[in-house]
Amino acid sequence: MTERDTPVGALSEAEILARIVRRLGPSRALVGPGDDAAVLAEPGAPLVATTDTLVHGPDFRLAWSSGHDLGWKAAAVNLADIAAMGARPIALLVALAMPEDTRIGFVEDLADGLRAACDALAPGCAVEGGDLTVSDTLTIAVTALGAADPPAPVLRRTARVGDVVALAGEAGHAARGLALLFDRFRDADGIPLPVDEAVLDASERVVLRAQLRPSPPVDAGVHAARAGATAMIDVSDGLALDATRVADASGVTIALDTSVLGDDLAAALTGGEDHALLATFPADAALPHPFRAIGVVRERGEAPLLVDDRPFTGRGGWDPYRDWDSARG
Repeated sequence: MTERDTPVGALSEAEILARIVRRLGPSRALVGPGDDAAVLAEPGAPLVATTDTLVHGPDFRLAWSSGHDLGWKAAAVNLADIAAMGARPIALLVALAMPEDTRIGFVEDLADGLRAACDALAPGCAVEGGDLTVSDTLTIAVTALGAADPPAPVLRRTARVGDVVALAGEAGHAARGLALLFDRFRDADGIPLPVDEAVLDASERVVLRAQLRPSPPVDAGVHAARAGATAMIDVSDGLALDATRVADASGVTIALDTSVLGDDLAAALTGGEDHALLATFPADAALPHPFRAIGVVRERGEAPLLVDDRPFTGRGGWDPYRDWDSARG
């Protein structure tokens, strides 16, 4: 077997992306592949663009998610990437690939969820176009566009030694919600069962909604940029993994303090899909609401990430190619 015959399942997401980017040629964008979104040089404010895809199986289960849930989540995860650049979302483009037997009522509910998420999380942003096609697997692909505000976007690669590391949103809630689904809403054969929220207590409902209908602090992205944030990222794949991405991109070490991360430290560090915003700010900056300090940026040491002053050696975060088998359940 040649190297080109290597199945993608044997590689990490980062390895696959690196191979793709090498073949695409030089980028003409202000910010090309490698951040939460691309930044294109346009008259006036730079245009920020990103895309994400939800696929039935690894990303959601129809037994657990309603059409409205899926529309909301598809919008929310893309709005979070725009926010992570310090930008204001202005439009979504949505492509739906659906089996022929998909009910039209489900599609209408999905559209309602898209609109509701835009109205709640990014007023003024709306779905402005897209595409429809047939597929054996329900797939929702969303492209989000935003305007940098202020005009200079906030990147991953510009954290500075001495900065405060701050988080807006929760860490670990979505992972706990996913664990709840796998623990409580599957039959003896592992087949997903419909969710009955009536059997859950208040705290369980909170983490379930964080998984099915995430509410990223979209406004906080612009507030962070205006407050002087030096770097920022959408925490989609777990706090440890995404903090490491900022550290590697910036050539620094990020040191986290677990005393402010709640009781379930494993979920807070390695759970994905929270879509909180992790940002770094100058030490003398006033942190904008709802950011709270969770660490500091240090000179680059042997480890990119320290947790309570010890190198983080755990397996952190979600990688769709490494975690595909567990996603199938």
